[in-house]
Amino acid sequence: MFRVWGRIIKDNHLIRDHVVCIDTRDLRRTQKVYAALDELCYEFDLSKPVWLKSNQDDFIRHARTRFTVDNFIDTINFDYLDFYVIEEDE
Repeated sequence: MFRVWGRIIKDNHLIRDHVVCIDTRDLRRTQKVYAALDELCYEFDLSKPVWLKSNQDDFIRHARTRFTVDNFIDTINFDYLDFYVIEEDE
């Protein structure tokens, strides 16, 4: 199972969180990451963030990244969206 934890943080406080579980082994890891981000954005009613080079580098190194105001085209009313892989397929 592939699980991702998404958290919306404002002023160092957790506003909302959601865990996405993807149970299919037919998808590659990258496809699972994008599917999880799509589901989080749908759950939080957000536009999809843009992956910047810094996000890609953080995610490759730590399986975690933060999407800030620079990543969204729409205005957001929080500080960042934390995107964190908590479980990966073996």
